[in-house]
Amino acid sequence: MTSPHRANKSTTSLTRAFYGRNTVKVAKELLGKILVRELHTSMLEGIIVETEAYRGYDDPASHAYRGLTKRNEVMFCEPGHAYVYFTYGMHYCLNVTTEPAGQAGAVLIRAVQPLKGIAEMKRRRRVEQIKDLSNGPAKLTQAFAVTKALNGHDLTTGKTLFIVRNLHHQEPDIRSGNRIGIRAGVEKRWRFFTRGNPFVSKRW
Repeated sequence: MTSPHRANKSTTSLTRAFYGRNTVKVAKELLGKILVRELHTSMLEGIIVETEAYRGYDDPASHAYRGLTKRNEVMFCEPGHAYVYFTYGMHYCLNVTTEPAGQAGAVLIRAVQPLKGIAEMKRRRRVEQIKDLSNGPAKLTQAFAVTKALNGHDLTTGKTLFIVRNLHHQEPDIRSGNRIGIRAGVEKRWRFFTRGNPFVSKRW
């Protein structure tokens, strides 16, 4: 029997209008939605339980703070695209672009609760404990096979990589906190997470 939490092919991916709004609002509303990754041999799904908002010129922690560059150009394009970058010379991070075109914004997907394709996630992560599969941005991208090849991918197409509503999921108990791993803009409480969820990377 299919879990009521899981997405299916009849579930519509989030629209461009959903993403093309205030970045902080989108970051909150992504909690409880389902991240879907289609591979040739399997389908991976997980409930988003932790996000961070990054804006543009008014956010010194953002890649877009100093304006348009080759690295951050996806942040200035139409909303609803994947912004994937390589960090610390070690791993990838998955973001979704927000705000109207020309106005930079992105939400970092920090953690998800695995739902489907768990065996494949374990193989990719080389771990056995479910709690270690996707409780952090680098773990998440490894588990969901997200690489720089998906940078700029249109999340609204419902193919390859996309996000859908969880029609059977209760509204999460959302809490906020300071963003992690930054030196500027530390006063902004733009990290949002589902209270009590064991897959949140940091719970305070």
